[in-house]
Amino acid sequence: MKKMFIGGQWMTAHDERTLPVVSPVDGQAYDDIPRGAAHEIDLAVDAARRALDDGAWGRMTATERGRVLHGIGKKLLDHVDELTEIEARDTGKPLATARNDIVVLARYFEFYGAAADKVHGEVIPFQNGHHVSLLREPLGVTAHIIPWNYPAQMIGRTIAPALAMGNATVLKPAEDTSLSALRFAELATEAGLPAGALNVVTGLGEEAGAALAAHPGIDLISFTGSNEVGTLVQQAAARNAVKCVLELGGKSPQIVFADADLDRAVPIIVKAIIQNAGQTCTAGSRLLVEQGAFDAVVERVAQVFAKVRVGTPAMDLDCGPLMNPAQLARVNRYIDAARAAGVPVLAQGRIADGVPSGGYYARPTLFGPVPRTDALACEEVFGPVLAAMPFADEADAIALANGTPYGLLAAVWSENAGRAYRVAKAVRAGQVFVNCYGAGGGVELPFGGTKRSGHGREKGLLALEELSSTKTLVHFHG
Repeated sequence: MKKMFIGGQWMTAHDERTLPVVSPVDGQAYDDIPRGAAHEIDLAVDAARRALDDGAWGRMTATERGRVLHGIGKKLLDHVDELTEIEARDTGKPLATARNDIVVLARYFEFYGAAADKVHGEVIPFQNGHHVSLLREPLGVTAHIIPWNYPAQMIGRTIAPALAMGNATVLKPAEDTSLSALRFAELATEAGLPAGALNVVTGLGEEAGAALAAHPGIDLISFTGSNEVGTLVQQAAARNAVKCVLELGGKSPQIVFADADLDRAVPIIVKAIIQNAGQTCTAGSRLLVEQGAFDAVVERVAQVFAKVRVGTPAMDLDCGPLMNPAQLARVNRYIDAARAAGVPVLAQGRIADGVPSGGYYARPTLFGPVPRTDALACEEVFGPVLAAMPFADEADAIALANGTPYGLLAAVWSENAGRAYRVAKAVRAGQVFVNCYGAGGGVELPFGGTKRSGHGREKGLLALEELSSTKTLVHFHG
């Protein structure tokens, strides 16, 4: 059985309760994690506060913090094979995908390690006899509730900038995928991270996660997950006047005009929906195509889609299984409902022979044309399901792209630079790509949503602003 990490110590839940670790590859439990709750959250928040107020972490200079973060990045790369195996088994990802996630995790610590001592204050001109400076300081104890779809990457995305700014952190990983977080804590400690700077509490969202979000001792909540839970997190934070950074999903459009370079576009469009079996908030789940080119474009996408293969991590194919039985049932409900409504299936991928019968495997499916009022057109499926829809002209493309409650990512495919720029500016999304989609880990690129996709920014240097506060210091010297 694994143990959680609080104040530099490994411990079980105080009542000895545990949760099984179930592999999505075969549906079998192969380990246990502690079922932490409010008691363990109290311990973790107290440990983080002591690390700031009385411990070595609070006394470190920005340069020293940067060196520790760099050391963590190197340590992660030294253990990339081991961490890849942990991530693949825990999530079901193909080995190549899991390995990339570990490399990106290390990159976060490299990037923010280099940035730690580059955050400077300002001097503000003011009245004679006064010296006014603007200081940027850590918030204090930051809480990080991360999802199961990218457990390793999410550690880097949230924890690295928080530590770079000098905060002490409490991490609540998803109960489905906690193993990479626990091994990360061990390696970070070996790399020199002082006790209390990072605390990892495993447990259920409705117990440990809820207790962390409502805790009066935290100074910021970073949460990635569903709109429903995000609302509960905001309500809990509001009672303590605590700031939130929220990323709450997406229904991202791929906007394809008739003049698009399809040789480049089509493989990327398919990859953007099958990556991580579609279980990503940034999945390009809507394919919006100019009417005159609709049949030709979707035919080419269908040809590639039909070649997609789903298998175990060791098979290292295009997709792995979905995360859990609930996720498999959710995706199948959307597919079955669309079929029942008469929405045409244009192509489906294939589940490889030999996958375990107890695993959570789903066939990637391309639908089209999808009616604009259908659930596939406006709801986040969170699976490998692509909805193709035609649009009439540039104005219609913009209206269709903006016609969901979400606004996280979008892509515009056109060789007309002026049109691509106009559409990219008009689409309401936190990131818009032109003739590309995503950017690997995108560690350097500020990321976040509009509308119901959330608020606040992660990644890049803007994350350091989110995870810090300013103090205006006015000194009268006569």
